[in-house]
Formats: sequence, structure tokens, C-alpha cells
Amino acid sequence: MSFVSCYKRSSIILMEGALGERLKREYNMPFNDIVALADIIYRKGGKEALAELWNQYIDIAQKYNLPFIATTPTRRANKERVFRAGFSETIVLDNVSLLKQLRDTSDHEIYIGGLMGCKGDAYKATEILQVDEAQEFHSWQADLFMKAGVDFLFAGIMPSLSEAIGMAKAMEQTVLPYIISFMLGDNGKLPDGTTINDAILQIDNSVNQKPVCYMTNCIHPTILFKALSYDFNKTPLVKSRFHGIQANTSALSPEELDNSAELICSNPIELAWAVSKLRELISLKIAGGCCGTDNTHIDQIALHLRQ
Repeated sequence: MSFVSCYKRSSIILMEGALGERLKREYNMPFNDIVALADIIYRKGGKEALAELWNQYIDIAQKYNLPFIATTPTRRANKERVFRAGFSETIVLDNVSLLKQLRDTSDHEIYIGGLMGCKGDAYKATEILQVDEAQEFHSWQADLFMKAGVDFLFAGIMPSLSEAIGMAKAMEQTVLPYIISFMLGDNGKLPDGTTINDAILQIDNSVNQKPVCYMTNCIHPTILFKALSYDFNKTPLVKSRFHGIQANTSALSPEELDNSAELICSNPIELAWAVSKLRELISLKIAGGCCGTDNTHIDQIALHLRQ
């Protein structure tokens, strides 16, 4: 079954929880300064660590009979960073290959997403690309994911409208289905000041092949609830097109979480309840975890959304 067919028929699709934080804290594998997590597969024990974490999340999806999404840890593996770090295009292909191996050894329904990200700092919204340059910049990675045979493309924490449009244009050229996930604040807007509604409207109107849906990641569900509660986002368009979250366990900013010496976590049941409450405002179809989450949080999210 294709990812689009799964999306259309499924009420809930479970997405993975945190990888980066857990690799750093549980396996002593810090981020690479240039490509972040993309080189983990080449480090001693890296493939095994990733497999252990993904298999925890896959087991939960299987437990609750939910389709599962896993995305490659390649948000920073764009052409500029890959070559600056001394790697080649193989780093993207090898990350996809590992996920394919995991899927081949499982009897569960799993879809592989090729994870991409903005050129600059998503949290500070620096080095924002304009539409044409964004399309050119991101096409290299999108084309590699098409070559590698992913099921869909995923643009994570996009902070600006112009680069998100360019990203969408690069993604649609592959003819693969794709999802755009925004960086959002409690003011209901992207860091560049664009509302959720306007971002969806302008991206949809800028491409022929529209995203499968829109969502957000690296945000606490209570912040998203507030963002969606503004009148300018309480629109039929948002309700019909915005369908997912990869949730943080804390309402602190991403910068505060990233620089914290201690892992800041909330109770898994409380997080799951907050994720479930989003269904008051949107049709929630994709749910997973980001900063602070582990298998216990994903288990509770799956349990609550299945009820």
C-alpha cells in the first residue's frame, strides 16, 4: 500500500519519538556540528542504537495496530553541509537503506520518510532562502531520496514561508508525496510572522502537487492548541489541511531544551492527554514525539488516540 493510500484510510498514523536526544543521553552519541545525526550510521554502534530506538517505537505501533512512520535523521544533510563535513551523497542513501532493512525484518506496516530541513537555524529563522534559491538548494537532497526509494518526503520545522514554498517546489519535482511541518510559536505564526492559515494557503497555491498535509514538530501540544485557537487560524482551510504533531514534552523553547543540562520531561499520560485535546480543533491524523519523548510517551500517545 502507498503512503497516500494509508493516509487516506487511517484515522491515526503513529510517528517515531525522539532520536537525537536519546542517542546523546542514552548512547553517548552527540550531534555532529555540521550534519547533526546523519553520520550516526557510520559511528561505532550507531546503526545498532538507531535500530533499538526505532524498534521500540515500531513495537508500540504494532501493539496498538497503527501504521508507523519513521523518518531518516537527515534534516541537516543538505548538499552544502554534507560536502563540508567530508561526506558524499551516499550518506543520504545509507540512512534510507538502514530504515529499509528494519522494515524488511518487520511484519508491521511501516512507511519511510526522507527528512529535510531549512538551510539555516530553524529556531532563530536565520539564513532564510527565497523561493527560487530554496527550490534549487533543496532539490539535491529531494532527488537523492527519490533515488533511494523513500515512501514520502518530510520537511521538518520550516520557519519561513518563502523557504517552505521553495522546498515544496523541490519536493513536487520528485512526484513523491510530501508533508510540510512548520516551526510555530504560541502566537499562532511561523517565526517569519506568517499565520498557519496563510502559510497553507500560499503553499497550496504555489504548487501543482500539494502536500499530503501540514503539521508541526518540536512544540508542546498546549502551545499548538493556543496557536490553533486564534481566529486567524480557526479556518476551514486549517481544519482540512493541518493534521499532525511531533510533540515536545516541555513547553520551554527549543533553545532552552537543547541547552539544558538535564532532560526535561513531562508525565507521559499528561503529554498524551494534551495531544489528544488537539482533536477539539483539528482532525489529528499523525502523532509522534520530539524533544524529551521516549517509548513511554509514544505508548501513551498511541493509547489515548486509539480510544
